[in-house]
Amino acid sequence: MVLQDRMIKMDYSEYQGKTVLVTGGAGCVGSNLTRKLSELAEKVIILDNLSSAYEWNIPIADNVQFVEGDILNDEELKRVFKEQPDMVFHLAAHFANQNSVDNPEKDLMVNGIGILKVLQYAQLVGVDRFVYSSSGCGVYGLESQMPFKEHDISINLHTPYQVTKLLGELYTNYFHNLYNLPIVNARFFNVFGPGEVPGKYRNVIPNFFYWSMNGQPLPITGNGNETRDWTFVEDIVNGLLSMGVVEEAVGEAINLGSGIDHKVGDMAEIVNKLTGNKAGIKYTPRRNWDAKTCLLSSINKAKDILGYKPKMGFEDGLTRTHQWFTNNWNNIQDSAEF
Repeated sequence: MVLQDRMIKMDYSEYQGKTVLVTGGAGCVGSNLTRKLSELAEKVIILDNLSSAYEWNIPIADNVQFVEGDILNDEELKRVFKEQPDMVFHLAAHFANQNSVDNPEKDLMVNGIGILKVLQYAQLVGVDRFVYSSSGCGVYGLESQMPFKEHDISINLHTPYQVTKLLGELYTNYFHNLYNLPIVNARFFNVFGPGEVPGKYRNVIPNFFYWSMNGQPLPITGNGNETRDWTFVEDIVNGLLSMGVVEEAVGEAINLGSGIDHKVGDMAEIVNKLTGNKAGIKYTPRRNWDAKTCLLSSINKAKDILGYKPKMGFEDGLTRTHQWFTNNWNNIQDSAEF
């Protein structure tokens, strides 16, 4: 396929001479995306309020500018959009499900009003591309058929986070339809890898590594047979980079996953093996909002439009994540908030 060949051979020369804004650029996806963009673009601007990320995690490069600021603050948005970014990757978010259940109003402010503000500024300066980080774990419901295909979204959702991630897509589509803003909605599936610091509201894999390296049993909510479509962060970044330049992606929602599901119990066993943790696993009741026992993406659309092809195997990705934890253990110990 021509598009797949383009992906393999693509040197992303379209980024040369461009200024790129990455909101939420200090997080896992944002920091890895910024690192790659710093090699491709003229300038990369990060806007992050460090509410769930840390400055030590931001890549250091001469063409990377970090602005500590909030997407709800107009003065800080004016500051970064004064740089006339050519592209915006909107990754900033109130994350994730349990956090939104505990703090639904904040979730709506950040994930609703926040994206609306960023879209308004992007439209005013006339960006060439606006890529939004939606959630494949959010917009598909219990009645959606697996593997989840992009057309099969749901309005029967179970957390405020799922609701506001879908709301973000509705806003990007509105700006595309009314103002012809060139948007792409990226639906992430269970991102993991270097760059995600563990914490109370973080994903299961970084938390499992943290607890395992501290000699604690790994708490599985359920029976361990639940499955997730874990996707290595570098594969996500490659998909995002293509979304930034492939014209056929404009106006589309596209899954970025691995297309392979793994059991939570198997993942926990691998983490304990990598860390040498003898404390094992403990089982706890499922959370009342956690209605989806299995998640699996269809990535056919990403393959067809972007030439997307995940490269990192799951166990190799866990090994890379463990290496990052080992190399950054002191910072992680100081930063982890539970």
